[in-house]
Amino acid sequence: MFEQCPGASNIRTPTIELKTCPQCGAEIEMFSSDMQMDCPKCGFTVYNDLESCIQWCEYAKECVGEEVYERLMKKVSKQE
Repeated sequence: MFEQCPGASNIRTPTIELKTCPQCGAEIEMFSSDMQMDCPKCGFTVYNDLESCIQWCEYAKECVGEEVYERLMKKVSKQE
């Protein structure tokens, strides 16, 4: 794994980010590696602004690990 890649730091070590549901205004806790989450108050699907290097970097699978890479790429392909 490449320890110096800043683009994958939130993928390897996710942080919690607070988002606001655009539908009802509720505060939602979302991990930085999550692509989407349903609002616990109203059920609206909130998307994370995750423009990730895994989509274009040739070393992504080695950098974040095969399991994480496959999981995130499945989510990306579902959104497209």
